[in-house]
Amino acid sequence: MKRNFSQFIILISISFLVSCGSLQERNSVRLTSNPDANKLTDSNHVRKALYSQFNDWQGVRYQQGGLSQKGIDCSGFVHLTFRSKFGLHLPRTTWMQARIGKEIKKDDLKAGDLIFFKVGVASNHVGIYLEQNKFLHVSQKKGVTISRLENVYWKSSYWKAVRI
Repeated sequence: MKRNFSQFIILISISFLVSCGSLQERNSVRLTSNPDANKLTDSNHVRKALYSQFNDWQGVRYQQGGLSQKGIDCSGFVHLTFRSKFGLHLPRTTWMQARIGKEIKKDDLKAGDLIFFKVGVASNHVGIYLEQNKFLHVSQKKGVTISRLENVYWKSSYWKAVRI
């Protein structure tokens, strides 16, 4: 019993240290050497790139903190997608991703905009808008998937959207 409690304390401490480290992340977007970064304004290019990413990642399971095709979380997927498809380095966490870009109205969404949801008391979720009220994200049940904003769950959880 004492050993289990010690392991629990160590696990909590590590989790706290890892999450605190992510808070030091800069509130910015950096360009990488990818020449496609300036194409983020071309909705057709953005849609094609996002559907390509979906085809490569469809069904990859959700894993908190994951950053590979063995498992990935929502903010990690956004982070990797923008880096590989658009040459942009976004922050790694949902909290920091929600602080960048320009907030936009739900009616003004276009391909590539980030969509945020409040899914719990202290929990947020992020996806990438595609088109026609569809967005790309990592679901805890389905893994990497495409969902609709009209879905009762997503509609009631919607928080805000930002354009990078």
